Amino acid sequence: MEDLIAQFSFLSNQALQDKSFDPSNIEDLMKLFEIEAYKSWAAMELECNREEESAEEAMEEAEADLNSAMESAMEEFRRFEEEMETEAMAEYYSLLNLGEASRRMGKTIETAAYVASKKYIEGALNSATNSMKSAWKGISSHKVHPS
Repeated sequence: MEDLIAQFSFLSNQALQDKSFDPSNIEDLMKLFEIEAYKSWAAMELECNREEESAEEAMEEAEADLNSAMESAMEEFRRFEEEMETEAMAEYYSLLNLGEASRRMGKTIETAAYVASKKYIEGALNSATNSMKSAWKGISSHKVHPS
């Protein structure tokens, strides 16, 4: 392109100085300018197409990487979810067993309390009966208890 500009300057000077200058020389040079412009435009378009393809490839690669990262994250989440569910079920069954053990212990304590209260009542009745018998004996023998 610089050569064409230099040639155009030369022909312009020649046209100014030489009255027999043929203008077709400048027309030929203008055609060369046009051809050079088309070549430059085609090269620029080719470069843009290459950059577009490169950008598309980079985007496809980034998309693949993103998909891979998302799949990895989802797989990790699924494992975490399964682990949490397993732990939750273990905790649930542990609490269920603890509740059942507490219920059995409560039943045992209830039975023990029932038996103890029954023994206490029997003891109290026996004591009251013995006191009454002793009192009747004292009344029938006319003895007074020292207390």
